[in-house]
Amino acid sequence: MTDLRERRGAPRIPIAGQIGARARATLDVRLIDLSITGARIEHGELLRPGSACAFQLPPAIGPLVLTARVAHSAVIGAAPTPDGERQLRYQSGLAFVNVTPEQRAALEEVVRRLTPGGGVGDARLIF
Repeated sequence: MTDLRERRGAPRIPIAGQIGARARATLDVRLIDLSITGARIEHGELLRPGSACAFQLPPAIGPLVLTARVAHSAVIGAAPTPDGERQLRYQSGLAFVNVTPEQRAALEEVVRRLTPGGGVGDARLIF
């Protein structure tokens, strides 16, 4: 018979009932467009509408991090991966929430500096 010794550094304790928790993850996204109220992004992972996240602008644009909610998300196609598979691509709309007056001023400056119709780079979402 196999010896099933505990390999963890500490034992796990079962939790009765349903206790919620949060896990944080970082998702690199391509910023499609930006306004003072939200952004449209492209990415390779499913985002659920209503999810909250921290939205970090690309460093080239400015060191601004905003709280956002996923307003909508849809599959837009598939892209090849390095190993020859195909990965779904999504576009999602983000709505900025609880923006402080300082963040709004910084965001207005970023939007003012951007060239209309141009790509604005890569951003990051933190869930």
